[in-house]
Amino acid sequence: MRDQGYLKFVASMLALCLWVFISSSQALAATPGEVVVGEVLRDAELRALSGAGARLSAFRGKPLLINVWASWCGPCRAEMASLDRLARHYDGKEFNLVGISTDDDQAAAASFLKTARVGFRNYIDKNLLLENMLGADRLPLTILVDADGRVIKKITGSRAWDSPEAVNLLTQAFRLKTKKPGK
Repeated sequence: MRDQGYLKFVASMLALCLWVFISSSQALAATPGEVVVGEVLRDAELRALSGAGARLSAFRGKPLLINVWASWCGPCRAEMASLDRLARHYDGKEFNLVGISTDDDQAAAASFLKTARVGFRNYIDKNLLLENMLGADRLPLTILVDADGRVIKKITGSRAWDSPEAVNLLTQAFRLKTKKPGK
C-alpha cells in the first residue's frame, strides 16, 4: 500500500512539473503582439536611421528580408557585411532587404552603419513596437516575408547571408529565378 501511495505522489509531481513546463513555455513562446510564422505582418511606421522613413506596407508586392540587429550585438555586427553584399547583388530587383536596429542610442546605430559601410535601408525601433511584433527576443533575427506580407520563416543567429547555403534558402523561400552572387 505504501508503494502505491508513493507512486501516486510521484505521478502527481510529474504531472505538476509537466503542467508548469508547458505553461511557462507557452508564456515565453512569443513577445507581446508577435506576428508568428504564417501570419501577415501588421503595418507599422519605420523610422529611418538616415534618409526618409517608410511603412512596412510599402514593401508589399515583393518578398522582404528583415534583419533585426543592434550595434552592441557581436553576431549582428559579424553578419552585416554579408547582408550588405546580398543587398547589393540583388539590388531590390527580386526582393527587398531592410535592417531594423533595436538600439536605444540612435547615434550608436548610425555610427556602426557608417563605419561598416552598410548601404541597404535601415530603420530604428526605439519604442519596441517592431521588436515585439517581429518576435526579436534574441538577436540577430532575420524574418523572411512573402510578397503578400506573410511571415514565412524566422531565423535566429548570425549567418553568412551571401553564402551558397543562405542564397539557396532565400531562392527557395522567395522562389527566386536570379543568378547566385558572384556570377
